Amino acid sequence: MKQLICRTLLGLMVLQANAQTPAAMHFNTESGVALNGYDPVAYFTRNKAVKGKKEFNFTTSQVTYYFESAAARELFSKNPTHYQPQYGGWCAYAMGASGEKVDVDPETFKILNGKLYLFYNRLFNNTLTKWNADEPNLKSKADANWSKLNK
Repeated sequence: MKQLICRTLLGLMVLQANAQTPAAMHFNTESGVALNGYDPVAYFTRNKAVKGKKEFNFTTSQVTYYFESAAARELFSKNPTHYQPQYGGWCAYAMGASGEKVDVDPETFKILNGKLYLFYNRLFNNTLTKWNADEPNLKSKADANWSKLNK
């Protein structure tokens, strides 16, 4: 009987793990909400971090985003991959420097070649400054490290 229960529980755990896409498993979310509730579209349209509202939400790849308005949500829904942050919303600098998933300050960001990059910025440690000092090298390493995480 114990063996049957263990097998059943193991089977349920495998099903749950398989239900999540690799992107969702590696995405920086708190309670399933990306970007600490900031509107991903505002980074592009307003060039600033703007808090979204729960009532304007959209879920894709098991990740929920909040938006400032219904219009922003509509833009996102037409092309989510354009607005989603790189490296699952983890710190771009840390992904390049060490391949680690490090939390970010959603107000510290950069748009580079039409892509959103986020950075850690706390306790006198603004990693955007470090990223800018060695961007081509760090971006190349971050891309490689992110690919390894999502295999």
